Amino acid sequence: MSAASSKARLFDGFAAVGKALSSGRRLELLDVLAQGPRSVERLAGEIGQSVANTSAHLQVLLTAGLVSTERDGNRVVYALAGPAVEDLWDALRTTTQAHAAALDRLAVDYLGDRSELETITRAGLVERLRHDPRPLVLDVRPAAEFLAGHVPGAVSVPPDELASRVRRLPTDADVVAYCRGSFCIFADDAVRALRRRRHRAVRLEDGFPEWRRAGLPVAVGDETAAAS
Repeated sequence: MSAASSKARLFDGFAAVGKALSSGRRLELLDVLAQGPRSVERLAGEIGQSVANTSAHLQVLLTAGLVSTERDGNRVVYALAGPAVEDLWDALRTTTQAHAAALDRLAVDYLGDRSELETITRAGLVERLRHDPRPLVLDVRPAAEFLAGHVPGAVSVPPDELASRVRRLPTDADVVAYCRGSFCIFADDAVRALRRRRHRAVRLEDGFPEWRRAGLPVAVGDETAAAS
């Protein structure tokens, strides 16, 4: 085999991974799996697709080496194949944000006008948590994601419980809400709901995956009681 042919095959191998990323639904799957392993059925529910369609997308990701599988009884559980896959997904988001002007319009269509929402950086939150009074940190991802890992001291307020729970949160505390990342709507919804009730509320600039990947402290399980 010639050097040129070998080089072409090598670059075609890189392209195969790019092709696996060429579907929005498959990127949604990577985004959800960045929060933790999931069964096909749960993933289908998360991205609003049938189990058959979700399974087909997962097979493409599996063939490209981007996800791995594990048996849990009769279920097949999928996970990201490794930290490099999460890095790849982050790099794709960052590059698109920086160079694709249309993304701003698409983000507004989905997330609404964020101009009135204040944010706090990860470093800013770390600093705030070192001093009293500490802000009330809300993890507004689904409960299973909170149990798999969360900011230490955070309180779990799943999205489907937000409307009822926000009324019972203390009004005198500064609140920081976070969810899955920069393009996750759960934290935006939480901050807007809290501000309507005159809470001092901001959202974390990105989300829990970025917090974990930055090497910041992570708590696992339910050692922090859910808000009453």
